[in-house]
Amino acid sequence: MTNNDLLRRLRYALNLNAGSISEICALAGYEIKPTRVLVFLKKEDDKGFEPCDNTLISAFLDGLIVHKRGPKKEENGDSIQPEPILNNNIILRKLRIALELTEIDMLELFKKAGVSLSKAELSALFRAVGHRNYKECGDQLLRNFVKGLTLGFATKQRC
Repeated sequence: MTNNDLLRRLRYALNLNAGSISEICALAGYEIKPTRVLVFLKKEDDKGFEPCDNTLISAFLDGLIVHKRGPKKEENGDSIQPEPILNNNIILRKLRIALELTEIDMLELFKKAGVSLSKAELSALFRAVGHRNYKECGDQLLRNFVKGLTLGFATKQRC
C-alpha cells in the first residue's frame, strides 16, 4: 500500500481534514501546511498529485499518538524522532498505540473487515524482526485493518 493510499484511508477512517492532519503532524514536530496535505490526499491520476514519503507518514502516526494519548514523558528531553524505516508492522503498532487498542479490539476490527486472525497470528505481527514467530504484515492485511476502522469501530474513536 502506498503512503498516499494509507493517508487517504486513515483520513477517512478517523474523520480528519487536511487542517487536522497538519495539526497532528505538528505535534510530532513536522510542520506542513493544510494546502500541502491536500496534494498528498489526491488520487494518483489527479493533477498535482505528489507521492508521500515515509517522513510525513511517520510524523502523522507519531502526532496521532500524542494527539490521542498526550505527550510522552521524556526523561532526557529528547524530541520525537521519526522511524528510520517504516513498514506495515510499525504502522500497525503505531495505530494500535494511538487508538489504545487491545488485542480483542484489533481482532474485532479485522473481523469487521472479513479477516479471521488468531491471537497468536496477531501477536506475531508485533514481534521483533528477528524473532522466530515474527510475521510480516502485508499490504492487504494493513488495508483490511484500516477498513475495519472505517466500518464501525472508528465511530467510537473519532478524533
